[in-house]
Amino acid sequence: MSPAPLVEPGPPLSAGQVSRFSRQLMLPGFGELAQRRLAASRVLVVGAGGLGSALVPYLAGSGVGTIGIVDDDTVELSNLHRQVSHGVADLGREKVDSLADTVAAIDPECRVVRHRERLTSANALDVLAGYDLVVDGSDNFPTRYLVNDAAVIRGIPLVWGSILRYHGQVGVAWREHGPTYRDLFPVPPSPDEVLSCAQGGVLPSVCAWVGALMSTEVVKLVTGIGDPLLGRVTTIDALSGRSRELAYQAIADAAEITSLVDYEVFCGLAPAPATGAHGSTDAAPTALSGAAAPRGVTAADVLALVRGGEAVRLLDVREPAEAALRRIHGSELVPLGELAAGAELAPGTGTLVVYCEQDLRSRRAARLLRERGHDDVVFLVGGIDRFAGVAADLIER
Repeated sequence: MSPAPLVEPGPPLSAGQVSRFSRQLMLPGFGELAQRRLAASRVLVVGAGGLGSALVPYLAGSGVGTIGIVDDDTVELSNLHRQVSHGVADLGREKVDSLADTVAAIDPECRVVRHRERLTSANALDVLAGYDLVVDGSDNFPTRYLVNDAAVIRGIPLVWGSILRYHGQVGVAWREHGPTYRDLFPVPPSPDEVLSCAQGGVLPSVCAWVGALMSTEVVKLVTGIGDPLLGRVTTIDALSGRSRELAYQAIADAAEITSLVDYEVFCGLAPAPATGAHGSTDAAPTALSGAAAPRGVTAADVLALVRGGEAVRLLDVREPAEAALRRIHGSELVPLGELAAGAELAPGTGTLVVYCEQDLRSRRAARLLRERGHDDVVFLVGGIDRFAGVAADLIER
């Protein structure tokens, strides 16, 4: 059974509001009462990037009265292909300010609360206070678990979405009426298995598709119309044009969420702190802890360095037979086995970009080199496979 409307209706609509929302008021089962609920609603959106910039304009257009936006980032050129609420004139601006201007251009009566900060365990409960619902458009697992747990503690519903490459997912988590994000993903993936949009890419229209679905779930929850995605996840595949639904249930014996934790540690992106002085055993470091943890860069990042004339060294750690088939122009070859045996690199300057066929060997090579004192070393995410798809003219055969 669908939950009751989340928000009590606000005052009667003005003549101007009736005119503005007339096409929405005519929808079967909607009407003025639903519109008044939207006008009284307070919705917090986490992230002003690909998903945030897609869904926030629809929230404003549908008549949400107050929209909070949480983001500490600024607009960059690489954002503009998918974050369509920002433009060239916004480069260097705070994303919350740019997105607030977009809202003002749609409906000046919509109130925007700008949270120019990164959501953390220290501030999340305070930021969520006073909102009826939270929408998570973030691009990383620590924030997704953080928002879920904060929503559980605050007792408010969460609409979440994720995008990568040609695919997207949308769901609703609300402990009072069904399972939460932790019931769907009780254990975070290994950091080595996670690709960000910067590393894996994303089709711009996928942002729009998922953002539109997320904004629809907000309207359904606030007004009580339709059947929200509680206990269900809608997945989309832009290449096939298909979508499908996955059902899931709450984990019966799951631990109750009563406080927030360090989500970087929880997701394996930081070492657990030592418990220290009272005879307790220090937690084992995660796979990415320590000074030798390598950093990945995308094919687009490397291409930008090369095209921009930056000092960059390309190190191929594959076997000679592989390099003979194809290699990145200007790279030097030192197989991983030789590096592991103690081989030293020729002197050079600039960022050292390590690559292999994909990136399993280059991750290990980058770690070895950092352990030996090479600070400015990174690995190429996706390896030569990914780079060849971005810069085929720099591949020698």
